Amino acid sequence: MSQIAALGIIGDPVAHSLSPAMHNAALQALGINQQYDRWHTPAADLPARVQSLRSKGMLGANVTLPHKVAIAGLLDRTVAIAQELGAVNTVVREADGSLTGHNTDAPALQASLQAYGADLAKQRAVILGAGGAARAALWALRNAGCQQISLINRTLSSAQALVLPHELALAADDPRVAAHLAAATLLINVTSLGWKDTDPAPLDLALLHAGLMVYDTVYRRTPLLRAAAACGAAHYDGLDMLVRQAGLAFSLWFKQPAPLEIMRAAALAALQG
Repeated sequence: MSQIAALGIIGDPVAHSLSPAMHNAALQALGINQQYDRWHTPAADLPARVQSLRSKGMLGANVTLPHKVAIAGLLDRTVAIAQELGAVNTVVREADGSLTGHNTDAPALQASLQAYGADLAKQRAVILGAGGAARAALWALRNAGCQQISLINRTLSSAQALVLPHELALAADDPRVAAHLAAATLLINVTSLGWKDTDPAPLDLALLHAGLMVYDTVYRRTPLLRAAAACGAAHYDGLDMLVRQAGLAFSLWFKQPAPLEIMRAAALAALQG
């Protein structure tokens, strides 16, 4: 018998989201009688959508573009990391019906990089992009003790607004970019460039070298990752981060560890399908 979903992903669009595949696989594997759905929500409908999460029986939601910033002001509280990042990607309905905003993107990225063997405290890191995902990348690196961080973005002022005094912001066309890439050991792409093969590269691919770990938060084999493979660099896409942020959200809702490998397999199957 069908039931009203107590969980879902809020965004515009959401048709492409892998979250239902991951979470419904986890719910089924653990024998939890709940359902996770896609909740397409234009900006004008966001307050009503958030209000619906307060209803009895609801558990919470994931939040994706373009609502990660706006939703924070509609909740009762946000935890420290969500406040620091200025973005919420997970909402938990508490027992009293109040709503708490969390951010699982940043800790998921940190855990993913470390799972791939990166000692983040020792990296000379370069981040490409200065949008919301850049804030998560900066948090992950800083939280792990990384002291050498450069942020490269097409618009310099956007990068300058995010860095700390001991970090460096560079415009994409700054002639110093080549030297910083040559000395770097970790490159993280947090732009959306790469979702389509017709996208321009996020940087001059000739600057990649075998001494880099290249991490692309886009979860497909992008031109950046193909170029990294061609020059002998370690390279990883963003699927592991996606699975880990979903797992952290699942644990917030159900107070138990998430079955990450089941969620990973479901995400891969959905991608291939």
